[in-house]
Amino acid sequence: MSGEQLQGHCLCGAVKITLSDPKDHVEYCHCDMCRHWTGSNYPALEGASFKLSGEEHIATYKSSEWAERAFCSKCGSNLWYKFLPTGNRSFLAGLFDGASDLPVGREIFVEEKVRWGEIPGEHDRLTGEEVIAEAKAAGFSFD
Repeated sequence: MSGEQLQGHCLCGAVKITLSDPKDHVEYCHCDMCRHWTGSNYPALEGASFKLSGEEHIATYKSSEWAERAFCSKCGSNLWYKFLPTGNRSFLAGLFDGASDLPVGREIFVEEKVRWGEIPGEHDRLTGEEVIAEAKAAGFSFD
């Protein structure tokens, strides 16, 4: 989706997001923390860069030593997951109408998936152990 921009917003429209060069797929996280945060699984969409407006309505919650999650303080819409060691953010794909036709690229933390969270199709499915091993191989520490 090179050169493309997706426009997204929270439920009330107070927070707007412009995602530049979004990935061509959505990644689903099934970890317990994401399930409690979203009420389901976390459909993540990343891009090369982003711009925000309505920042005065954004609240954050440090959910672990390595992660922060954000939401709109007006309507409560979840906005993003931020990996603190890199500053990388992934946004909830549902914030972007233009992401409706993106395929699933992979699922992570599949051992924590609930039965009603099954996602059909052929794509990678990684356990939490495999995801953490990938991150450690890239030089990140979770200790």
